[in-house]
Amino acid sequence: MKRFGLVAVAAATVALIGLSAAVPQTTKSNTDTYRQLNLFAEVFERVRSDYVEEVKDDQLVEAAINGMLTSLDPHSSYLNAKNYQDMQVQTRGEFGGLGIEVTQENGFVKVVSPIDDTPAARAGLKPNDLITHLDGESIAGLSLPEAVEKMRGPVNSQIKLTIRREGREPFDVSLTRAVVKIQSVKSHLEGDNVGYIRITSFNEQTDSGLQNAVKTLKQEAGKKLIGFVLDLRNNPGGLLDQAIAVSDAFIDRGEIVSTRGRRSEDAQRWNAKGGDIAGGLPIVVLINGGSASASEIVAGALQDHRRAILLGTKSFGKGSVQTIIPLPGHGAMRLTTARYYTPSGRSIQAKGIEPDIAVEPAKIEKLTQGVIRHEADLRGALKNTDKPTADQTGAAANPPPNVPPGTTPADKGEAASVDPSVLGTAEDYQMARALDMLRGVALFNGRAVN
Repeated sequence: MKRFGLVAVAAATVALIGLSAAVPQTTKSNTDTYRQLNLFAEVFERVRSDYVEEVKDDQLVEAAINGMLTSLDPHSSYLNAKNYQDMQVQTRGEFGGLGIEVTQENGFVKVVSPIDDTPAARAGLKPNDLITHLDGESIAGLSLPEAVEKMRGPVNSQIKLTIRREGREPFDVSLTRAVVKIQSVKSHLEGDNVGYIRITSFNEQTDSGLQNAVKTLKQEAGKKLIGFVLDLRNNPGGLLDQAIAVSDAFIDRGEIVSTRGRRSEDAQRWNAKGGDIAGGLPIVVLINGGSASASEIVAGALQDHRRAILLGTKSFGKGSVQTIIPLPGHGAMRLTTARYYTPSGRSIQAKGIEPDIAVEPAKIEKLTQGVIRHEADLRGALKNTDKPTADQTGAAANPPPNVPPGTTPADKGEAASVDPSVLGTAEDYQMARALDMLRGVALFNGRAVN
């Protein structure tokens, strides 16, 4: 082996990580560092010279860098020039692919959340699904970026995913890649008095989308508006500044979130600037196991400030901050640089946020009931002598919207999963409970005033 090649690679590696290639220091830590760099250089040179097929140097270096970063945690990685460009496009709200947020667990790709109105959501993928094969080939041994790269491809091309879901045998799902356009904020009026706002992800359009949604809902409802449902279920997160802006929109004062890194001087804190676009109206926030990262910042801030009631199931528990560091002439590195904390000082890393009221996903279905006898059906029962009023029609007055009288939750689903196709619809049991709560609060407050 040519010793010159080893020295050159070692020197290049030292320069790459920012160490001086001049006279080495004599401390034990630096000696160990140079010994490890020499080990890397020896392996690098051996692969170059003896591997069965010729491999380009840039491929080896890129793989080595990516291996170093992905060994740190599931969210640090290397982005080559193409992937870096794709990431920049994605944060702007439009990109190509399947529309799925993933992480890695036990060698498999784990679904954090499918994104609304994407191939993944339409195919019925759910949070916590494990992807074990791509087009019949096992992904064991692949890094997360490598697996994600294989799932990308030309628009209208197909890919087959093998899914392992708790309680089921493994099954295949075929998806057609598409241009994914994320409308991060969706809204509509429930009944005529509750504003429903769903945030699917936090991209560059989220804050402005929220402001427009609240303005429109207020105009549609007029003075009838009694509160808002903010739906963060299956929201995998996104931009930190957008999560801060959304939280700030509902909080008058105080801390929103803080981050703490390796060095105490790097700690940061963001405070509310004042103003509440909801005008103090009650808010119910829906969360589940697909609510991650930026979603948890918003949910934690509103919960700690007692500005909203959280309803649903425990969130995903991603409490770390990734910084995108451009590498001129190459791509960028995504590096975990801090943990974030809610206003009360909670770190939700690997713990998640517990809802104030736990409501499992369920179906709403009509119960089959036999004939039920009432007092009025009994022979010789006394008659009611009161004059009938508008509410005494023999039927339940003001039944909850979208919940037919005589229904009950059934078929409890997984604690962290909900069928994306029912979110915000009449079959959405968790939303129905949120609406019941808001209307109950409005009824109570109305009686208290009177």
